[in-house]
Amino acid sequence: MATAEIIKDAKTRMDKALEDFRHKLTTVRTGRASTNLLDGITVEYYGTPTPLNQVATINAPEASLITVQPFDPSLVNDIDKAIRSSDLGLNPSNDGKLVRVPIPPLTEERRKQMVKVIHDVAEEHRTAVRNIRRDANDKLKKALKDKIISEDDERRSLEEVQKLTDQHINKIGELLAHKESEILKV
Repeated sequence: MATAEIIKDAKTRMDKALEDFRHKLTTVRTGRASTNLLDGITVEYYGTPTPLNQVATINAPEASLITVQPFDPSLVNDIDKAIRSSDLGLNPSNDGKLVRVPIPPLTEERRKQMVKVIHDVAEEHRTAVRNIRRDANDKLKKALKDKIISEDDERRSLEEVQKLTDQHINKIGELLAHKESEILKV
């Protein structure tokens, strides 16, 4: 594998880690209703755990309310139960056809708890980026050992991989700081 391929592969994998972090941040509550908040919830549908957005229409008609309209009305109670049992701290109500999920304002304690959660998620993704760097560095060292590339190529490539790593870790830090300020803003 040539150095360009190794670096391209590392960049692609780091971009995926960054995208995953962005997606995880959208599921964290900030005090206003967002349909992404329910992305991680699954419902038993004919014996198969199915993502909520595949069995219902999810809307946020106002800043403090999410509505879930199941395609199959028999799922209303299952959806209600799935939202209650999630770790989002939400208390839905249903009228037999529609599940209403009021979004309570976040307390200061809950905000600080959410910040801790996103810090943990950010650290997981930083670790993932570092692991990708380690894999790329190992491939480059093996290529040098197998005499596929020169020492100069290896050194240049290692520096390039390190630059990529620094860029992605900085981007994770920026996203984290933005989300943290969004959560702590009252």
